[in-house]
Amino acid sequence: MDIINEALEFEQRKLKSLTTSDRIEISRQAKTLILGLNEIYKRKKDEQIMDIMKRLTAIKRKVEKRLNGRPLVA
Repeated sequence: MDIINEALEFEQRKLKSLTTSDRIEISRQAKTLILGLNEIYKRKKDEQIMDIMKRLTAIKRKVEKRLNGRPLVA
């Protein structure tokens, strides 16, 4: 249950004015948390854990979208 508390704390982080290295760190941490929660979800099948994973995935996608930048326009 420690990973669930860690994930909930991660959700509360401020995501304003981050450096590139901060974004990379957040993306990696989110991935680690999501994979850990997935292992718990496989055993318990608790919908609340799935909801946490979905919210973390949304945060991760938002950060990675900013990391990757805009696609080049031809």
